[in-house]
Amino acid sequence: MQTIRIESAAGRAQGCIVLMPGALQPLEDFLKAGFDQALQQRRLPLELILAAPSPAHLTDGSWIGQLQRELIEPLRAAHRFLWLGGISLGAFRALRFAAAFTQAIDGLCLLAPYLGSRIVAGEISRCATLRDWQPGVPAAEDDERCVWSFVRDLRSPPPSLFLGLSRGDRFADTQRLLAQALPAASRIEIEGSHEWPVWRQLWDIFLDRQAQGAYAAASTAP
Repeated sequence: MQTIRIESAAGRAQGCIVLMPGALQPLEDFLKAGFDQALQQRRLPLELILAAPSPAHLTDGSWIGQLQRELIEPLRAAHRFLWLGGISLGAFRALRFAAAFTQAIDGLCLLAPYLGSRIVAGEISRCATLRDWQPGVPAAEDDERCVWSFVRDLRSPPPSLFLGLSRGDRFADTQRLLAQALPAASRIEIEGSHEWPVWRQLWDIFLDRQAQGAYAAASTAP
């Protein structure tokens, strides 16, 4: 698994966020967009790890186990508050990992998530609410149903979760299905489309919420 680690500018990190890129995006694109600078300028006690599963593990779904073994387990051993997130397809993978290892992470940071084909989303949209959707028990290889089933069964209030989306995003219709299932405090919608300047703005908003102590109670829990 390829990783880039950005240390906290505040000294010893109290928490960590792992971000995964979208489809065909190199990790260096996060740096070009200034994700590392945004974190360090705020001097948050938060370490950033950019992570891309090995291509060989993506084809058969074994990336989930790879991420758990190589990255998440060692981070959990450090007793940190641990966020997992990503952009577009990376956000989808963060949700898919959370569906498989719900207790392994403390929060999800989802920036402009791709949420699969519109087949499953179409089933959900025909229901009054996501909770009215009855998918049964999804097969492990059915990533989309696993993700939506996980969201459907989130307890209320959900675990620490940040959903950032934009009104002109090409996946906005499915993103809003997800947003409707979350409390207003967990989501933010801005202007823009599916592109790096928008994702950087959403990242800034996420970091500002961290700086304001939006998740302070969870961050200081033993």
